[in-house]
Amino acid sequence: MVPGIEKNKKKMPHGRNPKEVPKPHKSFKKSRKEDGKKEASKDLPSSLLLQDDDPDFPRGGASLLSRDEVAEARAEAEADFEREERQFGRKGKRDRRKKGPETQEDLGSLFGEGITGKLPRFANRITLKNVKPGMKFWGVVVEVNPKDLVISLPGGLKGFVHADEISDILLETEKDTETGIFGRVAHVRQLLPCVVVKVEDDKKDGKGSKRIWISLRLSLVHKGLSLDAIQEGMVLTAQVKSVEDHGYILHFGPSAFGGFMQKKEGEGNIKTGQLMQCAVKGVDKFRSIVQLSSDPELIAKSFTKDIKGLSIDHLIPGMMVNARVTSILENGIMLSFLTYFTGTVDLFHLPNNLPSGRWKDEYSQHKKVVARILFIDPSTRAVGLTLNTELVLNKLPSINIKIGEIYDESRVVRVDKGIGLLVEIPSSPAPSPAYINMNEISDEQASKLEKKFKENSLLRVRVLAFRHLEGVAIGTSKASALENSVFTHSDVKPGMKVKAKVVVVDSFGAILQFSSGVKALCPLPHMSELDIVKPPKKFQVGAQLSFKVLGCKSKRITVTHKKTLVKSKLDILASYADATEGLVTHGWISKIEKHGCFVKFYNGVQGFVPRSELDLQPGIEAESVYHVGQVVKCRIISSKPASKRINCSFVISPKRILKGESANVGTVVSAVVEHVTPSAVIVNVNASFKGAIYNEHLADYHDQASAFREVLKPGYKFDQLVVIDIEGNSLLLSAKHSFIHYASEIPSDISQIHLGAAVHGYISNIIETGCFVRFLGNLTGFCPKPIATDEQLEDLTDAFYTGQSVRSHVLNANAESGRIKLSLKQSLCSSSDVSFIRGYFLTEDKIATLQSSNGDQDWIKSLSIGSLVECKVDATREFGVIVSFNDHSNALGFIANHQFGGEKLEEGSSVKAVVLDISRSDGLVDLSCKPELVSAASSAQKKKRRRNTTSDLELHEEVIAVVEIAKENYLVLSIPGYSYTIGYASITDYNLQKLPHKSYSPGQSVTAVVGALPSSDVSERLLLLLKTLSDKSRASSSKRVKKSNYKVGSAVEGEIVEIKPLELIVRLGTGLQGRIHITEVLDKSDDFAENPFGKYRIGQVLHARIIAKVDHSGRGGKTNLLELSVRPSLLQGEGEEIIPPASDFNFSIGDIIRGYVMKMDTEWTWLTISRSVTAHIFILDASSEPNELEKFKNLYRVGQAVNGQVININKEKRLLRLKPLPSSVGLITINQVTKDNTNITSSENLKKGDIVGGRIKKFLPGVGGLLVQVGPHLYGRVHYTELVDELVPEPLTGFHEGQFVKTKILDISRSSEGTMHVDLSLRASLLGIKSDSGVGVHTNRPQTMDDIQPNMEVQGYVKNVSPKGCFIMLSQTIDARILISHLSDEYIQKPDKAFPVGKLVHGKVMSVEASSKKVEVTLRKINRETRKADGVEFSNMHVGAVIYGHVRRVELYGLFITLDNSKLVGLCHVSEISEESIDDLHAMYKAGDRVKAKILKVDEAKNKISLGMKQSYFEDGSDDNIAPENNENDTSANEEVNIDMGFTSLHENVDTELSQAQSRASVPPLQVSLDESDFSDNDDNLTSEKVVASGDDAANKKKIKLAKKKAKEERFIFGLFIVGFEEAVKKTFQRALQLCDPKKLHLALLGMYERTEQYKLADELLARMTKKFKTSCKVWLRSAQNILKQGQDCTQVIVKRALLSLPQKKHIKFISQMAILEFKGGVSERGRSLFEGILREHPKRTDLWSVYLDQEIRLGDVEIIRALFERATSLILPAKKMKFLFKKYLDFEKSQGDEERIEHVKRKALEYVESSVASQ
Repeated sequence: MVPGIEKNKKKMPHGRNPKEVPKPHKSFKKSRKEDGKKEASKDLPSSLLLQDDDPDFPRGGASLLSRDEVAEARAEAEADFEREERQFGRKGKRDRRKKGPETQEDLGSLFGEGITGKLPRFANRITLKNVKPGMKFWGVVVEVNPKDLVISLPGGLKGFVHADEISDILLETEKDTETGIFGRVAHVRQLLPCVVVKVEDDKKDGKGSKRIWISLRLSLVHKGLSLDAIQEGMVLTAQVKSVEDHGYILHFGPSAFGGFMQKKEGEGNIKTGQLMQCAVKGVDKFRSIVQLSSDPELIAKSFTKDIKGLSIDHLIPGMMVNARVTSILENGIMLSFLTYFTGTVDLFHLPNNLPSGRWKDEYSQHKKVVARILFIDPSTRAVGLTLNTELVLNKLPSINIKIGEIYDESRVVRVDKGIGLLVEIPSSPAPSPAYINMNEISDEQASKLEKKFKENSLLRVRVLAFRHLEGVAIGTSKASALENSVFTHSDVKPGMKVKAKVVVVDSFGAILQFSSGVKALCPLPHMSELDIVKPPKKFQVGAQLSFKVLGCKSKRITVTHKKTLVKSKLDILASYADATEGLVTHGWISKIEKHGCFVKFYNGVQGFVPRSELDLQPGIEAESVYHVGQVVKCRIISSKPASKRINCSFVISPKRILKGESANVGTVVSAVVEHVTPSAVIVNVNASFKGAIYNEHLADYHDQASAFREVLKPGYKFDQLVVIDIEGNSLLLSAKHSFIHYASEIPSDISQIHLGAAVHGYISNIIETGCFVRFLGNLTGFCPKPIATDEQLEDLTDAFYTGQSVRSHVLNANAESGRIKLSLKQSLCSSSDVSFIRGYFLTEDKIATLQSSNGDQDWIKSLSIGSLVECKVDATREFGVIVSFNDHSNALGFIANHQFGGEKLEEGSSVKAVVLDISRSDGLVDLSCKPELVSAASSAQKKKRRRNTTSDLELHEEVIAVVEIAKENYLVLSIPGYSYTIGYASITDYNLQKLPHKSYSPGQSVTAVVGALPSSDVSERLLLLLKTLSDKSRASSSKRVKKSNYKVGSAVEGEIVEIKPLELIVRLGTGLQGRIHITEVLDKSDDFAENPFGKYRIGQVLHARIIAKVDHSGRGGKTNLLELSVRPSLLQGEGEEIIPPASDFNFSIGDIIRGYVMKMDTEWTWLTISRSVTAHIFILDASSEPNELEKFKNLYRVGQAVNGQVININKEKRLLRLKPLPSSVGLITINQVTKDNTNITSSENLKKGDIVGGRIKKFLPGVGGLLVQVGPHLYGRVHYTELVDELVPEPLTGFHEGQFVKTKILDISRSSEGTMHVDLSLRASLLGIKSDSGVGVHTNRPQTMDDIQPNMEVQGYVKNVSPKGCFIMLSQTIDARILISHLSDEYIQKPDKAFPVGKLVHGKVMSVEASSKKVEVTLRKINRETRKADGVEFSNMHVGAVIYGHVRRVELYGLFITLDNSKLVGLCHVSEISEESIDDLHAMYKAGDRVKAKILKVDEAKNKISLGMKQSYFEDGSDDNIAPENNENDTSANEEVNIDMGFTSLHENVDTELSQAQSRASVPPLQVSLDESDFSDNDDNLTSEKVVASGDDAANKKKIKLAKKKAKEERFIFGLFIVGFEEAVKKTFQRALQLCDPKKLHLALLGMYERTEQYKLADELLARMTKKFKTSCKVWLRSAQNILKQGQDCTQVIVKRALLSLPQKKHIKFISQMAILEFKGGVSERGRSLFEGILREHPKRTDLWSVYLDQEIRLGDVEIIRALFERATSLILPAKKMKFLFKKYLDFEKSQGDEERIEHVKRKALEYVESSVASQ
């Protein structure tokens, strides 16, 4: 556009002064700037010269030239310019050589409005060369990454958005999303305007290309935008600043103004920070607010209009404008728009996305088009536009092809000379355009495209990339690209074999490049088959190698060069779903652990190979066979894709050993050593299987295991080994004596675990938090660190080692989770026998046997333990003397200093000594010369009574012994009481091997128990078990035990062998055990004891009494088991009678008892009270604090003592329900305090005012509040106003189902059936919880009518809404009504939307009626005078007058019309609008329409005016004859409306409207007698009476006749049902519902269903009726009556539902009527229960007594009747009521004819009279 050209001058004179020539803004061609700028400006026509500072319209008006004249001037200027060029001789070779570059530069230059010279040949085209900061683009989001945003720009360029340039608003990063802050602002395929902030070299690319950094900050995008420039219909990009209740506050960038969008105008889920396109709906310049909408349809059709002062800064990418074609360019068109601006459209943005070579024919000058702004360059004023059909509609062009796909038959659409080809790709569902640039057509240099390619010719194309904005693909037809298998990242698939060139080699691996340019990484471990630390030599830069793709994630390709993987032909495993059982594939080891290996597969899939599947030989460790990175062949055993778990095996062809008897876990087998490895001993088991004994399983003692392994040789036979597990094809064995001895007792399954049992196992692993104990098989338990030792240790490795034999105490076993909790405390797990030291001596003998090379062990036989031998002193040492034996040269003896016995031993002297200990492996004999030992040995030798001496000892006998020798692991003891017999006792135990043990000194006395008598396997050693000295006085007396007579009540003595949480196991004799229940330890009167078993220890001997006998089957067969008691009172009274278990259940409600925890679950804690009585504690009874209830399972532990109060008793199950009491309070104290407590009931222990714990069960609908569980089967309701102290808009916020709460009981009531109704409160002030801020907290609620006074400020929640107004809840007990006229100061069209249920409102009390409990409240804030017409104006209204007015409101029943020049409002009923029927009144009239009407009726008393608009009212001149007579009783008169529109009598108006609408429709309501069994003519009479009531004149006769006819028709239609016309009945019923009382109509239909025995329909109807009329007593009674009539027995459900729905005032009526129904047609016992329940609450209601008596008299049970009369006449009632009851009683007895009973009644009546007189 060239403004300012004069009409008569088309050229500027050549002789004009150059200074007067305006300076050109910018030349189109660069050469003109450099070579001939001065001359060109001098000689160019003035019409083509512009000034920057010149106004668009010069002073005096606009240009006088038309567009055609301007175009003509431009053409002339072009001709002059070319002529001048020829004159200056610019046709040399140099210039001709530059023609090509100039043309290319011309194609890539940007030009705007300030051009000089000839018109451009090419449209503006965006390239990397001409992109500069400040340019504005319209782009589309293609990638949302965690660190940046990628936006596709015009021309196929990409822009990147940094986090700093995403928003002007400070946004919080979203942690839960992968895209972070970027995903919050924008989403993929979203169109957005942006600004270039920086163009820099792309360092990552390495090719010298540039990277464009752009900004989405609206302060830059909308820079220069002002409020004056914003117009309605303009499309702007806005950012959501905040989300409010009523809408969204939007940000545009400039701070001078803001935006607002209502929620109804928003589309989708809008969040803070989100960028969105919005259409301007309005501009409020006063408040600087722009009203917006995000409606896509509105945005798509919103144009930017031309306004004064619009500049280049006001143009925003994405704006839609009306444009006109000004010229056709070689690669596009030039457009003018918004009067002042020009822009270009290139070929890629034409409406036809596949323009052929004749595309120019479609455009002509001045053609009008619709375009959107694509880009803006403010520096050159260049503007790019798009005519793309989808972009114009604000939609992104669709793309139907994928990158990398090859299309064989692509059609050439257009050939651009020297540039490229436009082809049509045959995609689905529609063809897609693609462009092939010149350098992508062929591998060879392409030239003369027009000769090689013709339009419509076919060629093969591969898609390289997309230009998203243009909807055009970039393709290639190079043969090399078509043959390459990897062209893009999407072409890469896991397991694909590829070839690539090495481009970078580093310490982390190698970077590779495919022929297509795609790069990949080969990590260092995958560069070779071996484990390497640096890249192999063959990985040289430039080398071409073969690889296999491991995976491609986030465009990161990983490959491997491992030869096994590259050449593998096995199926690959690239997803967990592909892991089918039995699949064999290759993988590589990623990690090796002791229990197995982790193997990785393709695409990140990982599996685990357990040790048993590693295909290892027994005793071989995985690290010695495999290494990390090794390629292995795996077989899939099992997989769980959902949990991403795969189990694999290195055994490709499994050959499992047969599960025979000898191979079962726990079986004792024999084996021969095959060979010994560093970690295990390999053996042959029964000559059939191979097995392995790991070093730690050779012995229980750690040191012995190492020594045993050193001497083992092939061929050695193990007589006894235990199979502890089966691993692959071999058996895992143990030679530990503890496993062999207890093989039958060690569990292999969790079902064999018993709580409190002590079980043998071994440490399998030690971690920081505890240690794992393995039993047989894979059965493993865990011992937490705090309970692993009696004294806390920082590091458990100081106490245990892997493989150590231990005894574990079972604390808990969960079969569902398979978890076992153990304790390794020595106090709980000490050995109860001598197996530990026996294993030591057995292993020691085995080692000694293997050590003796010649097998000379004869000296052992002669030197027996305790024998007297002669020896010679060879040498003296510091600690004793060394002696030798004459007959045994292989053995040496040693006599310690303390064993000299007072003798002086010199070298060479001979002495007699007693053998104390023999070490076979060392060949050393410990001797003693103590006189007492020598004398005892000599005497025994003479009398040959040594064995007799030991035979006097008995197993488990407690003895006093003296320490003779203290060795490292055991003590050598002598027993003075048994002729100084020598014994051996271990000073450590299984669990104490690494812990410090007690030190002993020679001569020290100790207490021990005989554990094993001498036997040959332990070299005739007597094995003892040490005990503490404190137990010395309690010597065992097994002989007495054996001789005892085991009868119930007799006293016994036994030894504790096991302590369980709830019982002690006592050994009484061989095959005889007893158990002491935890409740049989203390008396009930004893003080509270936390742990009754605390003073008992294993091995302790105690006295008890037998209280019962039980048969118990154990592992060894049937064992006699006795129930014992150690209660002091029972032990003292020998003759006290033992109470049988069946008769000890003598509990009552309110008793305080003590129990001990047996088990816990999520809802209950179970306790044992005695041997046969159990109790439980419900979770909600445990505490009232929510934090304690959440940790309910942790409140108690097994065995813990708990005091509780009995609140429920179940005698059949012998089960009590307790409420826990504080443990600090003793039983006696509690019993004294609560002995007289009468508030405890048998059902629940709740009373008004209690604070209890509760659990939210569910949210009740609407404002129903919460249903909270307060007992196992008891629920209470929290009213909506009792949720919080301060009434807040949404009080349920913060609560959720299942939440524990602390609640207070406000009230408890019982129904007639005994059902409890509990009202609760969660208010903190009632619970004693202090509020954070007491300011403004409303803690008081009006509970009675006395609490409410007029003009009192109140607040409440909307309970329900109707067209008349709404009800609000002020408190739990009081509701208030708000009429619609008092809802607001303004008119409210839809009250239900303005005041939804649950809304918090604040108002003022208008009136209070205490008697009827009615409260009126107003929400109006302005005291306006009632808009009532004054008498003068109203008096001017006359019936028949024609008036004009405007429609104020349209309703279904008519029009409200405001009369002109008045505030009066009248109603024109729908029947008075037209002579014809009107289907849709809203379609004919709307608010504001001007209408003409006639006054039909005026009611001054009610301020009502009825209008008519029928055409017949205006045809004749007489208006008086039209209006009906003004009679107040005329119900057929037209509708009247309250003039003041206050709706104070809205309820009455609606009823009137319905009744009058009924009369107009000439359909009388259906009148059916509810008590009649048939249809009678009474209906006609009723209908006629109703019609006659409207007037007695003759005019009504016709109406009466018509009404009778209609009534008969209705009866006939209803009667059709009997013959099966059900559909007709339904239609008629629906029609009648619009006119008649719904309740009566439903009851009538129900009666018909019952008479016709349509019980199914009756049930369906009753179901609807109990919902629709749930407050109707009659409906509920009919429902119960229907059930009884059908013989069903479910009336109790009806009663419960009815009492919940009916108002309290109707309960008595309903229950009494229900009881009568039960007496007549149901179960009389239920009827009695109902009467009894209601009389319990209302004992003075003689009417109820009378009805109750009548029903019993009808049944005729005389005894029951008399008992009932006796109760009634025993009441203290007024004389009148008592007279009635006595008279009724007397009449009954007279009817029976029993004179004696008659006299009885009279005497009783006389006694009542006398007592009444005396009291007065």
